[in-house]
Amino acid sequence: RTAGMKNKLSWFAVPYVGWMALMVVIPILIMVVYAFTTAEFQGTLENFAEMGAYTAVFLRSFRLAVIATLVCLLIGYPVSYWMAHEGPGFQRLAMALIMLPMWMNFLLRTYSWMSILENNGLLNQFFKAIGLLDALGVEYIPMIGTQGAVVLGMVYNYLPFMILPIYSVIVKLDGSLLEAARDLGADSRRVFRRVILPLSLPGVLSGVTMVFVPSVSTFAISRLLGGGTQMMLGDLIEQQFLGGAYDPHLGAAISMVMMVIVVLCMVVMNHFGEGEEQAVML
Repeated sequence: RTAGMKNKLSWFAVPYVGWMALMVVIPILIMVVYAFTTAEFQGTLENFAEMGAYTAVFLRSFRLAVIATLVCLLIGYPVSYWMAHEGPGFQRLAMALIMLPMWMNFLLRTYSWMSILENNGLLNQFFKAIGLLDALGVEYIPMIGTQGAVVLGMVYNYLPFMILPIYSVIVKLDGSLLEAARDLGADSRRVFRRVILPLSLPGVLSGVTMVFVPSVSTFAISRLLGGGTQMMLGDLIEQQFLGGAYDPHLGAAISMVMMVIVVLCMVVMNHFGEGEEQAVML
């Protein structure tokens, strides 16, 4: 009877499986076919060989994505820890403030930073008003079109994706474990290092993944805040499909390599997380 009930319930998964096949599996298969074929759809590896000309773009994308992820982690973990140890009313208020910017369109948020960072933007006008620009002997401080502006845009847009999973894990930690550690003579620093940090690692890994993956593949932030001078992988792929250098086969090859690298990074992080959890259990 139980097996029959499970078989009936399994039919509810059919729409999900069909949707995943249509929207995920089939596009990936199409990408693989394009990556390993020429314009005449003949088998080739030339698409991967041509990627050597874009090594600088790969390095820039991963470097900026790693920097943005680390900044989000350095900001997000203390904020999550602080929120989790406050009262329910404060937690709800803090959650609303964190989620509030996400109610606005992604591009609008990025455009707002353009008006802040541009040469005659709000930030330079503020520096001029307090006399900083006159003291430096410059008309403005160049901020737009730099790698720092791109990282700032990533951190601003993706920081909530670091805070929320870490907070959700820390707030659910069993308080008896912390009390037991203190009863055994551990001070607050040792409790955090040996209990809280390892147990919160799943949230950290989720946050790192949710920030790193969109950061390494972004194109809107790098285009708007980078001023077109800080090309990243997302810009390069879009250029191959929609730009003047139309070559969807090369774009598919770049997408495939990037996807493999991201998956490998996720596997390594998950393996590291499992090792830490086993160490805590021991």
